[in-house]
Amino acid sequence: MPAQPSEGFCSAREALEAVIEDAVVRAHGRAAVLFSGGRDSSAMLAVVTLVCRRLGADDPVPVTAVYPHDPDTDETSWQQFVLDHLGLRRRAVIEVTTQRRMLSAETRGSLGRWGTVWPVAVHTQALYFGAAEGAVFFTGEGGDGLLAGARITPLSLVRQDFPRVPGSLARAAAAALTPNPVYRRTTVRHGLDAGWLPWIRPAARPDVLAGLAATRGPLRWDRSRRGVLRQRSVELVDANSVVAAKLAGATLCHPLLNPFFVDSLAEDGGAWGFRGRTDVFRHLFADLLPDAILARTSKAAFNSSRWGDDERDFAVGWTGEGVDPTVVDPGPLRAEWLKERPHPVASFLVHDAWLATQTAAASDAGGRE
Repeated sequence: MPAQPSEGFCSAREALEAVIEDAVVRAHGRAAVLFSGGRDSSAMLAVVTLVCRRLGADDPVPVTAVYPHDPDTDETSWQQFVLDHLGLRRRAVIEVTTQRRMLSAETRGSLGRWGTVWPVAVHTQALYFGAAEGAVFFTGEGGDGLLAGARITPLSLVRQDFPRVPGSLARAAAAALTPNPVYRRTTVRHGLDAGWLPWIRPAARPDVLAGLAATRGPLRWDRSRRGVLRQRSVELVDANSVVAAKLAGATLCHPLLNPFFVDSLAEDGGAWGFRGRTDVFRHLFADLLPDAILARTSKAAFNSSRWGDDERDFAVGWTGEGVDPTVVDPGPLRAEWLKERPHPVASFLVHDAWLATQTAAASDAGGRE
């Protein structure tokens, strides 16, 4: 059961601390935080540290993956900045080379056992759990969706800054008021004109693009925040990662996706919400982290760490198995896979393709016996 306030209204920060405290107590005071150095994980580490110290428990263990051959993932300076500010001396660092790639040995083993799973990171998240056995592992999962700006944000800025409103902001505010059916048609038309998702066949592309547009959500900020938890992708991230951790003998906790916190955050923001992601971070964490962290706009990129020579070799030899040929065109999909950084939506399909080739190989082997 999610943590609940003792009585009356509970702010989002109070709710977040309550959720974390409940999980730490259940883990007998042992806590770890999956810490990349980005804003979400830095904020989570700060709040978990606060809660652990208040409980008299040991400081949480920051668990950081480093990718020595991928400079786009490097957050070393930000990580050290946060650790020094919080006074954390103990840390677990896991070096990742190929383990988290789409067709690594670890990923293939998980695919063979469970099949395709969203998100793909679930297949290899067990790499972290040996760093703090018996601890509850906290993540900043959900921050991109819940703590970022929303559909109403341009309107909120216009309302607060009027009459000094730049044209780009006025146009964004007008777009936010576009009715959902019009927005979907506009998105589909723009996507077709721009050649989005070229591996999707032309006849199927409008439906796929309309599905992407359907995640737009309500106009009111509070309703849109609550709606995030009802998005299918978010439900899968929450459920699949927690279940996979449990099967690996670990406990994973996503406090930002806890309904109690989300509901309290919606109440904090009300109908109009905040001025954007930085404003939300300042509202929630200004007493815990320097503003340089709360307001940073840079972010590490991990897409290239998921793709390498084995994946491209598979793409070269692939003959089209595992995808619906009425929806997916194998030629453009292969071309996308052979790029330096394939689109994440396209790269996910390599799991279906690989599983199909394994099934075919097993069938051929059986037929020769």
